[in-house]
Amino acid sequence: CGVPFDGGTSFRPGARFGPRAVREASALARPFSAALGVDVYDELRVADGGDIAVPPHDMNVALEAISARAELITRSGATGGFIGGDQTLTLGALRGIQRAKKKAFGLLHIDSQSNAAGGAGELGPDHASVIRHAVEEGLIRADATMQIGIRGPYSSADELSFALSHGFEIVSTDEVRWDIHAVVSQVRKLVRKTALYVTVDVSALDPAFAPGTAFPLPGGMSTWELQQILRALVGAEIIGFDVVEIAPTYDPTGITAIAGVSAVHEILAAVADTRRSARPAPSSHHATTRRGRRMSP
Repeated sequence: CGVPFDGGTSFRPGARFGPRAVREASALARPFSAALGVDVYDELRVADGGDIAVPPHDMNVALEAISARAELITRSGATGGFIGGDQTLTLGALRGIQRAKKKAFGLLHIDSQSNAAGGAGELGPDHASVIRHAVEEGLIRADATMQIGIRGPYSSADELSFALSHGFEIVSTDEVRWDIHAVVSQVRKLVRKTALYVTVDVSALDPAFAPGTAFPLPGGMSTWELQQILRALVGAEIIGFDVVEIAPTYDPTGITAIAGVSAVHEILAAVADTRRSARPAPSSHHATTRRGRRMSP
């Protein structure tokens, strides 16, 4: 589902045009993941749920509309994926999924910023405070929250204090660049803990790979590194995901939207591979095609 809302941004607006840009760029998408050896559409039925109707300047109404859609999708037994829009939409999605699941769950947050600023008793949520609100509202498990790609500069030395004090596992961009294999191992450990919501803010990528975003901070990850991290989600129980902060106005090349399509594809491929692996092995009297479809002898 598209979420054309950027009322929570604090720097460059324009992410409300992200869903449209991702749809256009998805003409480049292909179903088969060579890395995982799985055809997404052999395993999953995937539908474009259209855009959620959100008012441009009313945060509370927008969040409730997102929550209602996320709850409806989750109760139906499907997995909701949301294309933003700014990071604020993540809070709406988490609220809706938590209402359907009746329990907190883990979070994989890939971003350049921790988004745990402010406090629930202060100003309302925006894209810089959504993770703090999610913890304080009991939507996510702080002990099963991992943030990857976090990097400065920060507004103060205390910017990460909330995340660190609540036990978030924080992996900086430097750590990703120094040892991607270790980061992949950390994600695989997180996968085994609990069900996960996955949120990808394209500002985690270096502006060379994603210039069209609200916060284009130098020193980010490459798209290849993001792909490796998302492929480590094989085996995870992914209960929802989003890809946010694509602002195509600042990117005449369109590569930011293409990076967004890639992120969606990698998440879907991980879900597809997990579903395939969970199926019982075919009976010995059945032949099997190369992709695992059962065929009558």
